[in-house]
This record gives sequence, structure tokens and C-alpha cells, in this order.
Amino acid sequence: MKFDILRDRLLEGLNDVMKAVSSKTTIPILTGIKIDVTDEGIRLTGSDADITIQTFIPVEEDGQQIIHITETGSIVVQARMFNEIVRKLPTNEVEIQVTTGFQTHIRSGKSEFHLIGSDATEYPLLPELTEDQKFTIPADLLKSIIRETVFAVATSESRPVLTGVNWQIKNETLICVATDSHRLARRKVQLENLPEVEHSVVIPGKSLNELNKVLEDSTNLVQIVMTSQQVLFKTGEVLFFSRLLEGNYPDTTRLIPEEYQTNLTINGKALLQAIDRASLVARGDRNNVVRFEILDNQAVEVSSNSPEIGKVQEEIQVESLEGENLKISFSAKYMMEALKAIDGQEVVIQFTGAMRPFILRSVHDDAILQLILPVRTY
Repeated sequence: MKFDILRDRLLEGLNDVMKAVSSKTTIPILTGIKIDVTDEGIRLTGSDADITIQTFIPVEEDGQQIIHITETGSIVVQARMFNEIVRKLPTNEVEIQVTTGFQTHIRSGKSEFHLIGSDATEYPLLPELTEDQKFTIPADLLKSIIRETVFAVATSESRPVLTGVNWQIKNETLICVATDSHRLARRKVQLENLPEVEHSVVIPGKSLNELNKVLEDSTNLVQIVMTSQQVLFKTGEVLFFSRLLEGNYPDTTRLIPEEYQTNLTINGKALLQAIDRASLVARGDRNNVVRFEILDNQAVEVSSNSPEIGKVQEEIQVESLEGENLKISFSAKYMMEALKAIDGQEVVIQFTGAMRPFILRSVHDDAILQLILPVRTY
């Protein structure tokens, strides 16, 4: 095979597929990137067996010739090395040629590299997906959904299903839930083109974090195809496949209280900053615990106390307050992540007692819900 390509456009494609390549893979061929050259253009594929990213570079884009193809074919080249070489080539014109024995020659300006490639037929095939469960969602909305939920997945593998986000389709609503059993993040979205059949999958948190890096912040539609073992996100010329986690996701609706003893509305940004300051002292403590007390004068006190470091306290006025006064302690990290997901808006916090989970949501919409379990302090 032989072709010439513009270096910056090749780098763009490599940037996407490199996100799926892992040096830790147990399958040697997956440390490489597969390059398929056809008369229409070039397809690059990277995979670590859990995530597969494929991108297509057409021969022509917006009337500009990007690739000259002399001979079609396929090769797998060492991903990290190939990426580094292309990044450091001296000119924007690159010629790549594969000769016998998978010898791959990369030429640019006066520079020439010879890489030993591998047989492309040994590279795993992409999963075949039937497109019965498919719908579309704007890229910027998908990025928000990921940002508002994925931080709450479990990091330990003791319950693997909790390391993913549960996506449920039900009554024209997409419900995304993440929990690590100490806190929960939920985001609901009404979408018009959802499949009518109820469907529930668990997408690994790691996959969603990588997808977030590939997505552009635009209103372009992303097509999503779900099957029982794989999910596919299609955006522009990029295909992003992820395997799904096996196992039943716990029913989290039971965790969310129906009634509340105390409701308060407070400026989310002010509360986030106060907890951030209190956590400076709390860091000395293993759990990073901050105390929160509702006072009689329409205010709350945020405080933290560490025997080795000292203590901090700060009062914040609340916008409105109904119900009983209470004292509660929680992880500063969990509370800050929940407030960041609600994104500095006016926040309603609803408590059902000092040792029961409490809820945070935005005043303006019910779509984002955050739940946190308090910490026992004696």
C-alpha cells in the first residue's frame, strides 16, 4: 500500500484513536493502530478490547485534497511510536508506503523512518451491531450528562457493576444514574426519538470519560446504538464502541427519600467556596469531613476541626428555610463534586434527619439530582 497525506489531518485522526490504545493490554496486536486504505480514504482504528475508536479521513474535505492514494491495503503499526513520529515530522506532507514483510516507510521532507508493521488480518474485527435500539442526542448535552454523573461511579472493583453509569430508557426519558454506595448522581433527559422498548445498560465510567474527550462541544447530533453487550456512539467520522458491564444494577429509586424534614435554598457557588475553604483544615482528617449546622437566623454554619491542624467556621445566609434545624457531617469531596455538577446555580438541599441521605437539586430544574450519605461523627 502507498499514499500521501497531510500531516495535521493525520494527527487529528490519531489523537482520537490513541485514546483507546492501552500499553497494559494482554493482546500484543492491540498496542498497534490499524490503518485501512481504500479508494474513499483512510480508516484508523485503536482498541484496548473494552473501548474501540475508529475514525475515517476522506480523500477530499471541503474541496481540499487531503490524501493521494497510490495503492490500497492495510497494516498495523506500533501506536505510540507511529504517533510520536508523525508528530515530529519536519513537513506537512507525509508519504507512507508498506513493502514486503510489513516494512512500513514514512517519509517527510528529508526525513525517513522504517517501522516494522504487523499483519492487519490479526487485528480484532469491530462488533456487528443491529440498529434496533438507536437514538440521537446533541453532543453538548451528552457531555453535560457525562459530567453530571460519571464522577460518582465506584473506583474499587469489589462491585464491578458500580464502576459504570446505568443508562435506562423508559417513557421517552433517558435516566442516567451513578453511585458508589456513598453517594448518587442522577440525570434525566426527555428525548423525542427514544426507542419505545424499555432498555437498561451499564456503561463503564472509564469509557464515558474517554468519550467525553472525543466529543466536540457543539449541537451536532451523536447517534447512539445499544445492544446487550456493546454501545456505539457515532459522531461525524468517528465511531466509539464500548463494551457494557455485566450484572444487574441496583434499584436506586428506593434510596431517594419521598418526604423531607428540612428544606433549604442556598447559593450553590457560595456554599461550594465555603466547603472548599473548610476542606483545607479537613484534609488532615482521613475522611475529609465537614460539619454543617442550620442556625436559627436563616443561616448555616460550615465548619471543620482537625486536632493536628486547627479549625475553621463560616456562616452563609440561606435564601429560604423550612422545617427543623439540624447538624450533619459529610465528606467535603462528595459535597463539592455534587455542587459542581449542579454548576453554581441556586441549590435546594433537602434533609430527612442527621443520619439519613440528603438530596441536592437545582432550583430551576428537576433534571439533576445528587444524593449524599452523611458521615457519623462522635
